[in-house]
Amino acid sequence: MNSFLKSIGLNRAVLALSVARMADAMGNSILFIVIPLFVAKIPHVYFHMPLPVMVGVLLASYGLVNSIAQPFTGALSDRLGKRKILIISGLGVISLATLAFVFASSFLDLFLLRTLQGIGVAMTIPASMALMAVITQKETRGGSMGIYSTLRMAGFATGPLIGGYLKVHFGFNVTFYAGAGLLVIAMLMVYFWVKDVPVPEEAKSSRKFKIIDTSILDSGIVSAAIATFIMASSFSMVTTLENEFNARLQINAFDFSIAFSVLIIGRLLFQIPLGRLSDFIGRKPIIILGMILMAPATALLGESGSFYHFILLRIFQGIAAAGVAAPAFAVAGDLASTGGEGRQMSIITMGFGLGLAIGPLLAGLLAVVFFELPFLTVGFLSLVGAWVVYHYMPETVEGGKVLFSNHRR
Repeated sequence: MNSFLKSIGLNRAVLALSVARMADAMGNSILFIVIPLFVAKIPHVYFHMPLPVMVGVLLASYGLVNSIAQPFTGALSDRLGKRKILIISGLGVISLATLAFVFASSFLDLFLLRTLQGIGVAMTIPASMALMAVITQKETRGGSMGIYSTLRMAGFATGPLIGGYLKVHFGFNVTFYAGAGLLVIAMLMVYFWVKDVPVPEEAKSSRKFKIIDTSILDSGIVSAAIATFIMASSFSMVTTLENEFNARLQINAFDFSIAFSVLIIGRLLFQIPLGRLSDFIGRKPIIILGMILMAPATALLGESGSFYHFILLRIFQGIAAAGVAAPAFAVAGDLASTGGEGRQMSIITMGFGLGLAIGPLLAGLLAVVFFELPFLTVGFLSLVGAWVVYHYMPETVEGGKVLFSNHRR
């Protein structure tokens, strides 16, 4: 059994960090279903924008702050050489901000709290990914990243279900309490289960420290970040248009949360196998295939004529995302250099965060023109992303062997 677990990239450290990230994602994503409904009910005294635009701005503020801050927090994790304390501190900030939603009474309150949550997530993600790059082996990194990404997405998908159920049956405040509580659980998991791996002193002193260090960038990491940006934009767009989908398909908040979260079915079925497959046949073909499948799955969302059609397209989006996420994170881990993991891994996580921000914002802006436009636009961008990966991403694995890697493990 132990040999099988090692062969798919699972060890105690990977499991601990993955489960903690699942609880974190669950606590965060509880708000995805609740925020559009909450914005609709608060007074709009100072802001007189269309509701989809307001929701898009609010959701985007979190992702934009998160993404902008990640190079700084990634650099800080490299500088300190201690990732665990940053993860715990970030989770604490997110938990307090989530709890404070109970006292929010205006759009400005929500904007400030989402900004604070973005800062907390920026403290957590690069440090988590840097640890993952250090504690995984090159030969099984695709499988390890598949496990991490699958559990993270399990939390990401389960959270909206919990949020939708609690909102319908118990109201907004209970939903916020639940989100904050799950984040506290994640803090405890990291504290007790995760062991830090300090950056070697020779690695810290081997290069001049910079927050933005162009010498650690390469086409592989940047193209992987572009792929994850488009992937995250594709599946996060529907959040902004929850009220519109509910009206068009005649569903309620809990029904929408099911459609939002069903994406995880595709991820659960295909994430680990595709991540592990990338350890054998290479990262590039899996990512390209995922981007090509994401194009029609996203473009057709605006044409959903029934609840079941909506669900089916979300499942296909999940399968496509499974083909992008684990191999993209794995190739970034392959190319990350010792002592620079925080900054380099923050580039790809920044792409994911920007996707979570730009997708909802783009949906809110373009849907004002006509409802299907945002989905057609990002569907086309998925094909552009496949072209970028094909032309600019180097292959790091072939026939189960690592072709090259900047990392020492």
